[in-house]
Amino acid sequence: MAMIGKVRRLHFRQKKSVREIARITSLSRNTVQKWLRAPVKGEPKYRRGAMSCQLTAFHEVLKLALKVDGHRPRKQLRTAHALYAEIKAAEYKARYTRVTDFIREWRRSQGAGGSGQEFVPLTFDLGEAFQFDWSEEPLVVGGNYYKVQVSHMTLCASRPFSLPR
Repeated sequence: MAMIGKVRRLHFRQKKSVREIARITSLSRNTVQKWLRAPVKGEPKYRRGAMSCQLTAFHEVLKLALKVDGHRPRKQLRTAHALYAEIKAAEYKARYTRVTDFIREWRRSQGAGGSGQEFVPLTFDLGEAFQFDWSEEPLVVGGNYYKVQVSHMTLCASRPFSLPR
C-alpha cells in the first residue's frame, strides 16, 4: 500500500510521467498505469486461483473417511499414512504431502475435531461441585515443632476454606 501511495503522489503532486515513475520505483509501466487508473479501495492482495490436482478426484473419498473417523474411538482413528495408502491403492499417484495438506485444511475448516463438542464449560450451580485436597503443614506450638496434616475443601463459587473440626 505504501508503494501505491508513493506512485500516486509522484504522479498527482509532483507531475511525473508514468515512464519516470516506473524508472524511479523499478515497477513496470503497466503496473504504474493500473495503479493510477484504479480507485484506491485497499491494499491489493494476490489471489491464487483454484487449481485441480491429482488429489481432486479423491476429495470426496477423503472427506467421507474423515467424517467416519470422527465417530470412531481415539485408538481406532486412521492416520494420514493409512488414508494415503488407501487412496494410493485406488490409483492415486501424487505425493503424501498433498494428502496431509488436505487433511489439515479440512480439520481446520471443521473446527478442532470436527464434531464441535470438545468444549466443556466449567460452570456449576452453588453447592454442586467442590475441590478437596490434603496437605502437610509445619506448626510450632510452645517451642515444639509439629507436622500437621490438614484437609482443605473449597465449595464451588466460593473461595473461603472449610476445615473439619
